[in-house]
Amino acid sequence: MIPHERSLVERLQNRPFALLGVNSDKDKSYYQQQAKELGVTWRSFWNGPKGTGGPISSRWNVNSWPTIYVLDHKGVIRFKNVRGEAMDQAVDQLLAEMDAEAK
Repeated sequence: MIPHERSLVERLQNRPFALLGVNSDKDKSYYQQQAKELGVTWRSFWNGPKGTGGPISSRWNVNSWPTIYVLDHKGVIRFKNVRGEAMDQAVDQLLAEMDAEAK
């Protein structure tokens, strides 16, 4: 998923868009190495030494990986577990809604 996420971040670099990641690797140094090697340019948080049972996934009730939430500009979860083209469409839809609301 990282190549697609990277292309999405690049495509929307001048738009009000943010991609946030949560990594569930138990070893923080492995996580940091992988993020660097894979070219993760967006903010990605470490879920702690408990891995998938860490504080971020617990707070958001995440019990499968990857879990994707797409939030609108008001912070409301509008889409869940969209990937690839469906993720692009979801983000583009929300940006269009935000643009229309601003007019």
